[in-house]
Amino acid sequence: MSSEPHRHEVVIIGAGVSGIYQIKRLVDLDIDAVVLEGDDDLGGTWYRNRYPGARFDSESYTYGYSWSQEVLDEWDWKERFSGQPENLHYLNFVADKFDLRRHMRFNARVTSMTWDDDEREWTVELEDGDVYVSRFVIPSLGPLSMPTLPRYPGMDEFAGPSFHTYHWPKEPLDLTDKRVGVIGTGATGIQVIGELADKVGELKVFQRRPNWSSPLNNSEISAEEMAEIRGRYDEIFANCAESPGGFEHVPDWRGFWNLTEEERHAHYDFLYTQPGFAILVANFAEIFFDQAANDEISEYIANRIRERVNDPVIAEKLIPLDHGFGMQRLPLETNYFEAYNRDNVNLVDLSEAPIERITATGIKTAAAHHELDVIVYATGFDAITGGYDRIDIHGVDGRRLGEVWKDSPRTYIGVLAHGFPNLFMIAGPQSVSGSTNFPRAIETGVDWVTDLLVQARADGRTRIEATAEAEQEWVDEVVRAHERMMFRRSKGWFTGYNSNVAGHQEGKIRYQAYFGGAPRYNQRVTELAANGYPGITVA
Repeated sequence: MSSEPHRHEVVIIGAGVSGIYQIKRLVDLDIDAVVLEGDDDLGGTWYRNRYPGARFDSESYTYGYSWSQEVLDEWDWKERFSGQPENLHYLNFVADKFDLRRHMRFNARVTSMTWDDDEREWTVELEDGDVYVSRFVIPSLGPLSMPTLPRYPGMDEFAGPSFHTYHWPKEPLDLTDKRVGVIGTGATGIQVIGELADKVGELKVFQRRPNWSSPLNNSEISAEEMAEIRGRYDEIFANCAESPGGFEHVPDWRGFWNLTEEERHAHYDFLYTQPGFAILVANFAEIFFDQAANDEISEYIANRIRERVNDPVIAEKLIPLDHGFGMQRLPLETNYFEAYNRDNVNLVDLSEAPIERITATGIKTAAAHHELDVIVYATGFDAITGGYDRIDIHGVDGRRLGEVWKDSPRTYIGVLAHGFPNLFMIAGPQSVSGSTNFPRAIETGVDWVTDLLVQARADGRTRIEATAEAEQEWVDEVVRAHERMMFRRSKGWFTGYNSNVAGHQEGKIRYQAYFGGAPRYNQRVTELAANGYPGITVA
């Protein structure tokens, strides 16, 4: 622990996908900046999420950075949807290529931040007692960086290994012949279950609520295809910029009701075999707004599940009844539904027999005791705002960010918050990052923040803050975009609900992400910069 505070013009919090790009931009501009990373190495989500089956669900070549021609020329993606080890290798490759590690401090977990309005600077305190003082702070925390555990009695009594997927052990874990229990069937659980089914002695899936899921349709990328991809990167990124979801997939604008049911089903059949989110975001736009259209695609996906699961009783248990297809974050799967056809895989429906407690030897439900050697909690994240809530952030007049955001976050374009000057959030709440292809959105955010910072420095300005009026106007826009979508009635992190988080109330919406689409968002922030940043006071 240093006796004197460390001073830098900019402190970046987090060395994940966004933090790496942000420090690269600032270093190139000779701005004195440091990255504080709580873990012992860089990578963010791709450092932590090392569980079996963890991989992109965005096409690899649309997920990687677009800002370095050298990286685009030199890096070969091996799979259409790259796995965690390769993704971490990629981020290390980028950081090492540009010598970015020397600007990073690891095992530097931020616990509190306090704004001094007289000095116009932030004091940033770390878990180990170290203190950093900076003019500007740029949190690059990621939308899924705060794992949540359920609150079952006895969780600390289990004798074997038990952990959240986010804390999967670094050392190889031999699960051969082991009795493994997985709690949760969200995006992470579905990846884990599909990967572990044929590698363990027995797998018991404790399903709280079923989720819709569709095939990832992953494949290897040959040297010839990689060369073809490399030759059209400009086209790929241009397509992503024009897509509402930030992917190469674009909605089918022919109109749901302009086609016959037979024609629509032929289109579904095609999309179901395509890679990634095609079945969701290259589908008819009406499935998000029109109940009859959503009912039709939901029944189509339900029938696909019935085709793939041999036991009709199990198949029905895997089909959601509380929300339609695409009304929550859609998990993509590989061999997930086929896992339930295996003799060593059993589904435990917690809607019929809830978990009563964890015991020393397993999980006790209302109906039975399940003997287990390992318990895996695939129980999700305190999405988008969770990373901010874990830091005690005090702004002007000591106002606490957690209190301001208690019911729902409030930001200006997902980057600034009134009352918290010189705090620039990358992929922050109410930005487009949580609702689109993440890296495409964070590059927009990093570039916009950097340009604002450069302009303020050139003008000799040292205090940047969103006005209360501009913040309210953006919150209203976020709410309007959200209310157009039918998923406003569903549970899940699109509506800011997590049953594992104290204070989250079922049915009470937290407006955490902007669902107006990437093109509309990008146009908005581009116009703000071109017009001199209206809604922002710079002094």
